[in-house]
Amino acid sequence: MIVGISEEDGHNLWPLEEIDRKKGKFPCCIVWTPLPIISWLVPYIGHVGICREDGVVLDFSGSNLVAEDGFPYGPVARYLQLDREKCCFPHNLATHSCKQPYKHAENGVAISWDDALRSTSRQFENKFYNIFTCSSYSFVATCLDRLCYSNSLNWNMVNVAALVLWRGRWVGPSAIARSLLPFAATLCGGAAVAGWSYVIGLVLFSSLLLAWYVIISYCAKNLIE
Repeated sequence: MIVGISEEDGHNLWPLEEIDRKKGKFPCCIVWTPLPIISWLVPYIGHVGICREDGVVLDFSGSNLVAEDGFPYGPVARYLQLDREKCCFPHNLATHSCKQPYKHAENGVAISWDDALRSTSRQFENKFYNIFTCSSYSFVATCLDRLCYSNSLNWNMVNVAALVLWRGRWVGPSAIARSLLPFAATLCGGAAVAGWSYVIGLVLFSSLLLAWYVIISYCAKNLIE
């Protein structure tokens, strides 16, 4: 994909290399992989990262740790390439292309895609990992906020997960099998042993987990680190 110069802010967007699934290079993509055990029970939850312009994956994989060029829970299963034309790369307050220049400047800006990822990485190298309040989804959401992607400064764990879930593409058939077969096996095995009570319990657990993420993302943001 070749991108030229943004007419609004004059920022030079260098051409990107093609996505290389075999080498695990996904330029300017959000990438996702299933988590052991957790994804077996709740398949919409996994581990996410965001890739630099050269395709290298960055992900918040543990307390004070942003990993580079290595997914700790397995290769990329789904990916979604983002459009840099939908980002705001201001050199000063007057060159903002987004609709919320003052708020964007207050929250933190970047002059390029990779600059946003570097700044966010430094920020998360001083954060404690918590799957319920400060996870890999939080890292990606903060990157998107710094980019003011799609004119939004309200990225969070829920809408990042929804973006990948609804618009992400599978790497291939093996990725689909690796992501969904464990859940199917767990569901069928639990239903065979415990019957409908297992299925109902799993649905309740999944619903409560989703409700928790919605609450802390939209109603109780002070709980998020």
